[in-house]
Amino acid sequence: MNAKLIPKIFVDAAMTAVLLLLMAYSLVGESAHEWLGVGIFVLFIFHHILNVRWSKALFKGKYTPYRIAQTAAVLLVLLTMLGSMISGVLLSRTVFTFLGGRPWQAQAQMLHMLCAYWGFVFLSLHLGLHWNSITNMAGRLFKKHSPVSKWAVRLIGWLIAAYGIYAFIKRDFAGYMFLQIHFVFFDLDEPLALYLSDYLAVMGTFVCAGHYTALLLRKAGRGFGSKEFTKM
Repeated sequence: MNAKLIPKIFVDAAMTAVLLLLMAYSLVGESAHEWLGVGIFVLFIFHHILNVRWSKALFKGKYTPYRIAQTAAVLLVLLTMLGSMISGVLLSRTVFTFLGGRPWQAQAQMLHMLCAYWGFVFLSLHLGLHWNSITNMAGRLFKKHSPVSKWAVRLIGWLIAAYGIYAFIKRDFAGYMFLQIHFVFFDLDEPLALYLSDYLAVMGTFVCAGHYTALLLRKAGRGFGSKEFTKM
């Protein structure tokens, strides 16, 4: 494997793990949640540094349907990240207490919830739009794979995505995303692993949606005949 890919894989894997833990606010504790929030923003900055080539090419070349979707996903992730950061600072009771009073608590609470759940969806879709690149990197690690193993992995992915639809409903994602519910409720007796597995399945659903959307958009854009800058 190209040595340059290792930091990218590490940062992206760490971001995914931290994102899942961030969604388990009360189960990991308020202080841990705040420090994890700081951590994901640091990782987010490193992610963009490692993918600076994509940023430099933003205004170059033609925009195919796939590139438009990919760029839109990146911008939406950026907006929700910024919203989470600003609202998180306003709500902070541990990391940013040195900033003094915390105005606009109610508004910050709603913004934080909106950005957390929409950001989770946008990041998952973003991951799905790049799923081919991820599987190609994995293929370099495991060069020997049979058609049976490929279909087995696909079947597992489809099953996870199918369960993710159930978990999406069970965990009231839509209610949080559209502010039908103003506070996230946690069962403090629920094992953290069970909670995270449900959220991982929801992520799998949107990764799957992003992946198959990317396949359709790439097929639709074959006639554009231009170079795409898709690594991000």
